[in-house]
Amino acid sequence: MKSVFTIAAGLAVSAAAAGEVDFARDVQPVLARRCYACHGPETQEAGLRLDDRGSATATLDSGVAAIVPGDGAASELVARILSTDPDTQMPPEGPRLSPNETAALTKWIEAGAEWKAHWAFGAVKRPTVPAPTDSFENPVDAFIDAGLAHRGLARAPEADKRTLLRRVTYSVTGLPPTEAETQAFLADNSDTAWEKVVDRLLASPHYGEHQARHWLDLVRYAETNSFERDGVKPNVWRYRDYVIRSFNDDKPYDRFVIEQLAGDELPEPSGDDLIATGYYRLGLWDDEPADKLQARYDWLDDIVSTTGQVFLGLTINCARCHDHKIDPVSQRDYYAMLAFFQNVTPMGDRHMNPAFIERPLPPENGTLAEAEHDAQEIERRRAEAQANINAINQRIKEHGEQALDELAREDLADLKELLNKLHSEKSNQPKALVVTECGSNAPETFVLYRGNPHVEQKPENRVEPAFPKILDAAPPSIELPASDRSTGRRLALARWIASPENPLTARVIVNRIWQNHFGRGIVRSPNNFGLMGDPPTHRELLDWLAADLVSNGWRLKALQKTILMSRAYRSASTAIPAGGRAGRPPQEAAIADHGKPWLFQRSAKGEKAMDGFPPEQQDPLNDAFWRFDMRRLSAEELRDSIHIATGASNPTMFGPSVFPDIPKEVLATQSRPGDGWGKSSPQEQARRSIYIHVKRSLLTPLLADFDVADPDTSCPVRFVTTQPTQALGMMNGEFLHAQARVFAERVRTEAGGTNADQTAAMVRRAIEIALVRPATDEEVSRGATLIDELESKDGVGPGRALELFCLMVLNLNEFAYLD
Repeated sequence: MKSVFTIAAGLAVSAAAAGEVDFARDVQPVLARRCYACHGPETQEAGLRLDDRGSATATLDSGVAAIVPGDGAASELVARILSTDPDTQMPPEGPRLSPNETAALTKWIEAGAEWKAHWAFGAVKRPTVPAPTDSFENPVDAFIDAGLAHRGLARAPEADKRTLLRRVTYSVTGLPPTEAETQAFLADNSDTAWEKVVDRLLASPHYGEHQARHWLDLVRYAETNSFERDGVKPNVWRYRDYVIRSFNDDKPYDRFVIEQLAGDELPEPSGDDLIATGYYRLGLWDDEPADKLQARYDWLDDIVSTTGQVFLGLTINCARCHDHKIDPVSQRDYYAMLAFFQNVTPMGDRHMNPAFIERPLPPENGTLAEAEHDAQEIERRRAEAQANINAINQRIKEHGEQALDELAREDLADLKELLNKLHSEKSNQPKALVVTECGSNAPETFVLYRGNPHVEQKPENRVEPAFPKILDAAPPSIELPASDRSTGRRLALARWIASPENPLTARVIVNRIWQNHFGRGIVRSPNNFGLMGDPPTHRELLDWLAADLVSNGWRLKALQKTILMSRAYRSASTAIPAGGRAGRPPQEAAIADHGKPWLFQRSAKGEKAMDGFPPEQQDPLNDAFWRFDMRRLSAEELRDSIHIATGASNPTMFGPSVFPDIPKEVLATQSRPGDGWGKSSPQEQARRSIYIHVKRSLLTPLLADFDVADPDTSCPVRFVTTQPTQALGMMNGEFLHAQARVFAERVRTEAGGTNADQTAAMVRRAIEIALVRPATDEEVSRGATLIDELESKDGVGPGRALELFCLMVLNLNEFAYLD
């Protein structure tokens, strides 16, 4: 056995044994991924359970212990993971543990097998900021620099001003900078130039539009129900506008959470409080299910799943049918969470009372009570007018038209006119898609055997609303609202989620904000902070930012300014090869300098520096944030940028959604081609992409090609694909060709110049507009030559040749990618 442990120690020389092992970072994820399936809460083969210390260190029936704290040689776990015997080696199937994983486990056991709580489930405590490496005092950089020094890595130099302005303008607003904004920033050499840019962008109304897009991805925003009919959700666009306003107003995040989960249960709810609860109506809804009871629990599961993942970064839904196999979330925890929502009315089908899902909004400077009174009064008068009309019609049916005198005929005409007026008033009264409950008494909730709602419910399986036990929260304090419309359960849940004492909420939203600016989170699995999620690359930085957010009143703009002011955010995206030859792509530089790219070593302390190797080989995933990651524009950013370049962009904000033209070939894929897809004017179609109608069964082709979020479930990360349909759509699509014509007309108007040099002037102007930088003489020469050859060799007309050149400019990588 000693020899076995000696082998493990040898493996650790280049890996975990080189430094201290962190249980949450280095050990627990390995156990969860590779061991819990057979030795976890669900299954304990050979009587071994490895998800808690007591069970893992107990003597087994075989007389040995899997883990003997402080003695790797006596630990059966070590022998099994190092064994080469197929009958005894662990894991029995799949790849063996890596040398780093093996070394981490053995060193952890040797050090005493200390079992710490998972990092995300402990209270947020503001860590001490490391000593800064220079006079620059941004705490973000202090933490990043400490990590770089620990790994022996150097930071990339700061990006140039033009690159930085384009980066931050897209990062904050989702739009490119204007030429005027670019010139102003380039000319500003003051120490506060960058801060002025950041402040200006955070104050822009376009900030809210872009930040809202990230949030709508998370809450599975769509405007239709899916399934066969894919019916429209009435007035759901008001929720989208609410989110935009909330970000622009810098609404405290804790309030933002409470409004969405329980705005209707707040005292004297405002219009926004009601609109926010449209959150519950955003998911899929089957209006004609084969199994109504099963469909109801599927719908409730969607709410539990979305709420757990979006606000808590916790996959509670995994415990619907059994105890969570990995995270310490039991099936009782799942149904105790579901109990908070058990009394919510369903989305509703064609036969349901519309008041279950819609409520009138308070008029300006008015109250909700007044709005509902007005709605009830309109309905009363409408019903009265209809009853009088019905009475007159009955007389006609019984006695004929001759039974009516002149006065009765006038009454009938007046009543019909009044009825039409009341119908108009009713339809014009603003309403919102909202959550409602079935009164103040909620039905009982039971733990369902294997998640089956058709199994007989047993009294011992009844649960009350409660929070997951692992988070060590006090029982919920549930108070009935002033009205008798709901239970108050959701407000109790919302206040717990939005509490500073909740260990997950601040960490989760801070991670999302970081991801929105850096392209990936400090935790790369933003909807999963559990054991199977990715551990944070900079845990102390995450906790410092979370604590700072709470201390600043949950204001997201202050958090974003801290991040955007950092040197880490301003780092260049270019690699730094050995020898200082910066600027080449990392793969090319790595091969040229060392012959084999992506060489990588990891120690228990992190990535171990390799003498002579550039950072992109030491840290190919950029875990240390030694540079800024280049990215492609999102689908919406790309479409909006095209409209900006052509000059057709319509900045109108808010209101009902718009319908871009969709090729008839795409519409033909529906069972009823074009059903449910409206027609908007060209001006309306040029509004920002966030205002496009989101029909689940018919996503806008350009957006779908470029990886728009799937609206059926929460989308925490958009995975970027590269596929032929993207190039085909950008080169041959009707939308791009139409925009190229508009772009060419703009270029022709703005270029000026005489006939002799007009082609060169138009080429130069097209590049300046689209790329927001001066064109080089070589680019102008090549562009002019292309236009000339299209005309002279290919027989393309002068106007069309310019359009094709403009199409080419809109297809440049520089237009679609962000450094």
